[in-house]
Amino acid sequence: MSQIALITGATSGFGAACARRFAAHGWTLILCGRRQDRLDALRTELAATVPVHAFPLDVRDETAVNAAIAALPIEFAEVDLLVNNAGLALGLEPAQRCDMEDWQRMIDTNIKGLLYCTRAILPGMVARQRGHIINIGSVAGSYPYPGGNVYGATKAFVKQFSLNLRADLLGTRVRVTNVEPGLAESEFSLVRFKGDRDKADQTYQGTQPLRPEDIADIVYWAATCPAHININRIEVMPVGQAFAPFAISRDG
Repeated sequence: MSQIALITGATSGFGAACARRFAAHGWTLILCGRRQDRLDALRTELAATVPVHAFPLDVRDETAVNAAIAALPIEFAEVDLLVNNAGLALGLEPAQRCDMEDWQRMIDTNIKGLLYCTRAILPGMVARQRGHIINIGSVAGSYPYPGGNVYGATKAFVKQFSLNLRADLLGTRVRVTNVEPGLAESEFSLVRFKGDRDKADQTYQGTQPLRPEDIADIVYWAATCPAHININRIEVMPVGQAFAPFAISRDG
């Protein structure tokens, strides 16, 4: 029997790459995202090989999340894997100049949206005594950088929430993994800089960043480890990235 994966934010980047990776291995897919046109195109692409149920969803809307999960067709209802991929960064300004709406949107998506999806799926996994939640975190949840303020804080939440889920789920055979990428080229920077292609491209200039397919490979590996193995955290950077030194102000 095919396993079922639900992937949020499936319309681009890590989410779309994960959908293709799991489809290539015969998984049944539930895909959601905010952009209907991209969702339709991905469903058409993958439905030729595996069963696909796709629907538009903004994970910030708790009522919509609960309704969508409750309305899953019976053949898609027993979700084996939830990939909480929907998330974003907005802006790179210091905290004193940030847009409060950007902060609120990051909190609503990266924290609240992840919570809504997890809470909607988790009881069924526990009842069935099987399942896996893979959260897409970030190295920004461990290592601060200028302008990372609320984005990094949301990913620190995801890291700690993932670990706390493991504590709560001991004895249930439900697994939890937090995948924490570093510099990765997708639409991430384009979204962060609100469509400014020049700024987005500068982020990756002269580098060989991670690709969405790299993260999809890692997610698939974690999901397909033997059932008695739980990968708690995976922190991954391109070889051209390392930890920043401590910053020192020398202005007296």
